[in-house]
Amino acid sequence: MKLHCEVEVVSRHLPALGLRNRGKGVRAVLSLCQQAPRTQPRPRAGSERGGRHPACLFISTLKDKCGTRYEASASSLKGFLSAVRLAHRGCDVEAPLSTLTPVKTSEFEKFKTKMVITSKKDYPLSKNFPYSLEHLQTSYCGLIRVDMRMLCLKNLRKLDLSHNHIKKLPATIGDLIHLQELNLNDNHLESFSVALCQSTLQKSLRCLDLSKNKIKALPVQFCQLRELTDLKLDDNELIRLPFKMGQLTNLRFLSAAQNKLPFLPSEFKNLTLEYLDLFGNIFEQPKVLPVIKLQTPLTLLESSARAVLDNRIPYGSPIIPFHLCQDLDTAKTCVCGRFCLSCFIQGTTTMNLHSVAHTVVLVDNMGGTEAPVISYFCSLACYVNSCDMLK
Repeated sequence: MKLHCEVEVVSRHLPALGLRNRGKGVRAVLSLCQQAPRTQPRPRAGSERGGRHPACLFISTLKDKCGTRYEASASSLKGFLSAVRLAHRGCDVEAPLSTLTPVKTSEFEKFKTKMVITSKKDYPLSKNFPYSLEHLQTSYCGLIRVDMRMLCLKNLRKLDLSHNHIKKLPATIGDLIHLQELNLNDNHLESFSVALCQSTLQKSLRCLDLSKNKIKALPVQFCQLRELTDLKLDDNELIRLPFKMGQLTNLRFLSAAQNKLPFLPSEFKNLTLEYLDLFGNIFEQPKVLPVIKLQTPLTLLESSARAVLDNRIPYGSPIIPFHLCQDLDTAKTCVCGRFCLSCFIQGTTTMNLHSVAHTVVLVDNMGGTEAPVISYFCSLACYVNSCDMLK
């Protein structure tokens, strides 16, 4: 019977000698064993089975594969404690007892926390990944989909799937509740699903690399990944950024170079970045005349939507139809802070990117650091009051 665990051997005599234990356990295989003595004693009259050999605890580590034998004592596992207690009392132990043999190196592979695979020939096909992995890299392995065995690694904090041929991400990646870094650089992705944006990644994901893919747009719900600090979107086919980018309040590093962005969303100016790279996009010159989509009086849908959003009334598909939830999710934000659905004035202004980032990579070969930003106005009064900003 074996238990894979962390073990710390404590000596109670050390405090009396003015010494302290190391205070740190090591990965080990803890076995409940039984060893026959070299000389067999003659059975005593009345003794059961002519002399039972005592059980003991046997600890083997990667450095000491032959192991060290200890008298049976308590363990963290309930079943193991029960077996030790029965063995200590001299009763029969129903669980099979291990023989005193050196532990194989393969038994310690289960305790790996990091695995790096950078070629097809090294990719494991016949065995599972070690369950204790916290960092897994499988690059240049020719993967066309995410291996479902990876999604069973519940301790995973960093997953690197860069330089493969993955076209779609399974929603179950969102079940990796401890995942902090996800690298999908140089794949064939065309989208990032809403399901992932609304998964447990909202609370855990810090760094996301989607560079060198074929993504044309990110969903509005992408901005629900509010713990993001580093976001790389270089070398895609992006024609727009999520217009609620300002909700990514923890974002510090943003790189979206070599895309097809004609302008930035209005909430982009709410970001507080340390580094920003938008080089190589097709930014358009601000339009002189605004786009006017005002209606008088407001429609019932417009009035209701503004009331729900301005008063922060909770909503969801169990309460109202799903298509209305989508309308509310995609509502524009006026420069005054109020919301508008389909009744607004749209104008374009120029923003110096140094106003949102400490370090800015030039947006073109002419040394520019300015980019066009779309602004929305919920009424003619808001537009008139902001005329100076649009000049």
